[in-house]
Amino acid sequence: MDNMNFLKKILEQSGKLFEKGKFLSWAHPIWEATDTILFSTDKQTSSGPHIRDNMDIKRVMFFVVIALIPCYLFGAYNIGYLNAIATDVSRSMFENFIFGMSYVLPILIITFVSGAICELTFSVIRRHEVNEGFLVTCALIPLTMPPDAPLWQVFIGTAFGIIIGKEIFGGVGTNIFNPALTARAFMYFAFPTKMSGDKIWAVGPDGYTGATALSIPANPVEYDTASNLLSQATQFDFSLWNMCWGLIPGSIGETNKILILFGAIFLVYVGIASWRTMVASVIGLFFTASLFNILADFSTNAMLTITPLQHLLIGSFLFGIVFMATEPVTSAHTNKGKWIYGFMIGVLTVIIRSVNPAYPEGVMLAILMMNMFAPLIDYYVVKSNIKMRLARNA
Repeated sequence: MDNMNFLKKILEQSGKLFEKGKFLSWAHPIWEATDTILFSTDKQTSSGPHIRDNMDIKRVMFFVVIALIPCYLFGAYNIGYLNAIATDVSRSMFENFIFGMSYVLPILIITFVSGAICELTFSVIRRHEVNEGFLVTCALIPLTMPPDAPLWQVFIGTAFGIIIGKEIFGGVGTNIFNPALTARAFMYFAFPTKMSGDKIWAVGPDGYTGATALSIPANPVEYDTASNLLSQATQFDFSLWNMCWGLIPGSIGETNKILILFGAIFLVYVGIASWRTMVASVIGLFFTASLFNILADFSTNAMLTITPLQHLLIGSFLFGIVFMATEPVTSAHTNKGKWIYGFMIGVLTVIIRSVNPAYPEGVMLAILMMNMFAPLIDYYVVKSNIKMRLARNA
């Protein structure tokens, strides 16, 4: 305790050098960020997200990072496990984990370096405090990446997500789009050969293909149902249980649905994420997938035959609705709005996956699209509530 008081005293004294009019005033946001990281603050937020209890924004971000840690740990193990299959070698669980971390850590470090540079630069230029929101953004981005994503592309993608997805709108609380999804969408369209296809999802020898569960029905040799195509795959086990457990190719953090569900329960329990948005998204997905299964009898598109449960377990749908769709700034805020917002994310995910074979993973574009409409949804929900109250009091 004495050491912390001593450190706090040093920070308070050095803070005078960063005050307005002093030599280091330009670097005040950096000093302020250091102070708030080490010690609690009594400042109130002037823009969203607003937390109306004793939990400050710093702790909100901290809880989200805690919920993401299991996805990181399993993602590292899965990379090693898939590589062992690809190279036909035998490793222990710990050895697979260490092998996977050799791919995960560089991506994580580069993401945080890029994010910190952008955040600190804009804080100094605009002379506003550094917001901890970029920590969650930088924790999410690596989990949406393939394990062998080039690090220079990760650096550029992270910078694009933070600058274009957040900073040009004024920073945290004023952005329209989820910055992590903005980064992932930019990388998909800017570097398609590194972000999609069937050779990037398993770290193996040159020429080794590691098709994801979504890419198999999206590119069938000849028309068949998605279930048959997945069951005929010989590289990996695409059974429902294994897709749930996550020992399949995919982005680093998206494959293990059990850990994602535990993360969802944790975030709902601590009051950060909205269960309404999650449940509505699943309902929208099941509704649209069931409708498309009926329409599949009149089409040769294998993507229309993907069952609702398969849609739920393959790809990054669950990861997206738990950690991205519920983001407190860019999602709907009214309770009724959350049902509409989430339902439409589920509907659009299935539509994008099924109708556009060139982009079989649709949840990220679905969330970004609904980010644009979230304020409009809330506007009409509030307007409707006012109208109903006026009618009752008339």
